[in-house]
Amino acid sequence: MIRYRDVLRSIFSILLCVVSCLVSANGQRNAASAAAFEAMLPVLHHPRCMNCHSAGDFPRQGDDSHPHAMNVRRGPEGRGVTSQKCSTCHQDHNLAGLHMPPGAPDWQMPPRNTPMIWAGLTDNQLCELLKEPKQNGHRNIDQIVEHMTTPKLVLWGWNPGEGRTPVPMSQADFAAKVKEWAVGGAVCPAASSSASHAATQ
Repeated sequence: MIRYRDVLRSIFSILLCVVSCLVSANGQRNAASAAAFEAMLPVLHHPRCMNCHSAGDFPRQGDDSHPHAMNVRRGPEGRGVTSQKCSTCHQDHNLAGLHMPPGAPDWQMPPRNTPMIWAGLTDNQLCELLKEPKQNGHRNIDQIVEHMTTPKLVLWGWNPGEGRTPVPMSQADFAAKVKEWAVGGAVCPAASSSASHAATQ
């Protein structure tokens, strides 16, 4: 006759095995999500992104990320100030010619109240910034995925016009990594292993 203690021992062993498998699967899922975010970083740190997400209250331009000509400023809505509005020069498409003004619909920087500056942040800090609704325009993770993969202003980074280097990953591959990161729980790289990217002054 099977003793009650043996039954409990067997049940405990089974539960322990199940928990162990779940923990292992969750750990693998977290690692895959964090790895997907790290794969996104060459795009996020590229001048096509950084020129509007750099330190300061002004945009930058060029592959060397120098301050925008004509002392252009962010403005409260990220669209410039006074007569120096972004739309004064930037149309909804690139103008033809070497180093002519680039363009895409709704050309702007992030607004002043949520400037989304990620120059100088570690990879972990950048990841956390993207997920923070108070900093990202009150977006949830699904909305962040949409924002990073569909607006024509974002897609412009792959077609920036003559004289500018496009981002170093195909748009399809980048979108896939963004979605993989989100589906896996939007896990951030460990703070201890994150590199810091110097702020441009």
